[in-house]
Amino acid sequence: MPATTQDTLRMTLEAAAEAIRTRRVSPVSLVESCLARIEAVEPRLNAFITVTAELALEQARQAEREIETGRYKGPLHGMPVAVKDLFATKGIRTTAGSRILADWVPNEDATVVRKLRQAGAVLLGKLGMHEFAYGISSVNPHFGDVRNPWDTKKIPGGSSGGSAVAVVACEAFAALGSDTGGSIRIPAALCGCVGLKPTFGRASLFGAVPLSWSLDHPGPLARTTRDVAVALIAIAGYDPRDPVSADRPVPDLLEGIDRGAQQLRVGVPTDHVWDDCDPAIAAAVRDAIEALARAGAEVREIRWARAADYAKAASAILGVEARAYHEGAFPGRSSEYGPLVRARLASQGDVDAETYARSMKLLLEARAGGADRDLEGIDVLAMPTVPTRAWTIEQAKEVARPSEWTRITRIFDLTGQPAISVPCGMDGDGLPIGLQFAARMWDEAAALRAARAYELVRGPFPLPSLDG
Repeated sequence: MPATTQDTLRMTLEAAAEAIRTRRVSPVSLVESCLARIEAVEPRLNAFITVTAELALEQARQAEREIETGRYKGPLHGMPVAVKDLFATKGIRTTAGSRILADWVPNEDATVVRKLRQAGAVLLGKLGMHEFAYGISSVNPHFGDVRNPWDTKKIPGGSSGGSAVAVVACEAFAALGSDTGGSIRIPAALCGCVGLKPTFGRASLFGAVPLSWSLDHPGPLARTTRDVAVALIAIAGYDPRDPVSADRPVPDLLEGIDRGAQQLRVGVPTDHVWDDCDPAIAAAVRDAIEALARAGAEVREIRWARAADYAKAASAILGVEARAYHEGAFPGRSSEYGPLVRARLASQGDVDAETYARSMKLLLEARAGGADRDLEGIDVLAMPTVPTRAWTIEQAKEVARPSEWTRITRIFDLTGQPAISVPCGMDGDGLPIGLQFAARMWDEAAALRAARAYELVRGPFPLPSLDG
């Protein structure tokens, strides 16, 4: 692959979009470069379940014709993207990483996919994931394990592992994932990209295979904060076909995103988030927060008494609702599930009705303003994304291996507040570490501003070398 092509693939989405807009780069040549990149690195990474090469080239040619005739649609026009394989795609199989849905070909797109198409994005394919999104590793017995591009013996995180890997390995400029307990932010942290879980109801879930109706959030992953803002603007908005979609205007999330750290009010919780946190991860995250303070942010510690209760309630809701979704196939077709998901579904009968009801009551109170009150006097909360170092692929395949990977991230799936992970360093194993910011309901702009402020302090984050 020529060096100039590699340089283009390593551009930010915004930079590549500007090159397309000014016709310095052709959408067709960019897609061809991405497809060549996929062919080169996929044997090592396995980020894709399905590559839609012919469709991508057809869409790229259409985008090129539109741009040449003055019909430019915006920063996603002609841009190669990919989506997690639980979002329905018309005429393209959508497996949810499972054997049970291995041959399902939807007759319409999920709303977020349709919105990407309307924005002119080019679909490269469907991305690998943990089976039915029910896990944090993206090891998959049906379509093969997704591997971390920094160390292919390690997991990329999950369940949106393929989404993070495709972005970091320069196979795609942005990707869609879903987040129920941390499944956008965890792989973003472990792979070294940016992952944004928007406010619950900000982007439609219509056409997404559910894990937990009350906790699922679709959202973007990309290499920079500005790039995820571009992607979220495209997919957000009210959808009458989704009963939990919110009829609220979508603001220009790029406006004010570069204001920097001055006068940014950052709260650092003293409760829950640092418990059992790997020392290297804790140190890197604290160093990042201190860097923001030196750049002008107002940083103070706060009490967060309900954090542990939120985390516990999220776990209970997820278990009950996942089991409810699968009741038509489990346990009757249990042999068709992989061992990890089969074991998790079998264990979820332990959550009683009273626990589920109390957990849902806490969720409703949190989303009605209770959780936002925890941010009184501050703009964002800052904390680690993942408290633990990445497992090896083989460790991840151990059934019932103890895990508290989602102990921090799942809080915001319960509260519904927007949360973003941005890379802030490397651990002793040479894998990225994630810094997480969370903001009030509907205030994605604050979370994006904080993440961008840290990016400006940190400088560019490296990408893994996959060319050797």
